[in-house]
Amino acid sequence: MLTRLYLADFEAIARLLEYSFPPTERRTKEDQRALFDTEASYRVYGIPNEQGAGINGLLAVWELDEIIFLEHFAVDPALRGQGLGSRMLQELVHMTNKPVCLEVEPPETEIARRRIAFYQRNGFFLNEYPYVQPALANGQPPIPLLLMTHGRALTAAEFTKIRDLLYREVYHVAL
Repeated sequence: MLTRLYLADFEAIARLLEYSFPPTERRTKEDQRALFDTEASYRVYGIPNEQGAGINGLLAVWELDEIIFLEHFAVDPALRGQGLGSRMLQELVHMTNKPVCLEVEPPETEIARRRIAFYQRNGFFLNEYPYVQPALANGQPPIPLLLMTHGRALTAAEFTKIRDLLYREVYHVAL
């Protein structure tokens, strides 16, 4: 079901990301495109639509030595609520023997609580340790988020190790 997407699929990827995420939660289009050329551990998996003119959903991941970090996950709004997202997540988890980790907004709004519940139904655990996503683009603010991990919650030491790994490898922040 999941297919690796490449630079040739970039316009469809960019459209779905732009539709699904506010500017503070995604890279600029230029920076997103550059990931395909500059980051060996960055991959995008998706489900092309039947017409071949777009994608029904995508998982943008960082396949790091110790974890799989799910940076962006989006499903075409017309297809939400049909189980496609759950199937995509389960396939990602079964593609690897590494822990899968992702970021979510704190459960302060109804949409954030629903998103967290969706991930929990798919085997993810909310880690309540303070975490801030560094800015994804110049001029954008850092965002207070939480990490979720598949299979089990993290200890404080595991959280710190993963946070530092993400800061160093994904966000290129000096520690």
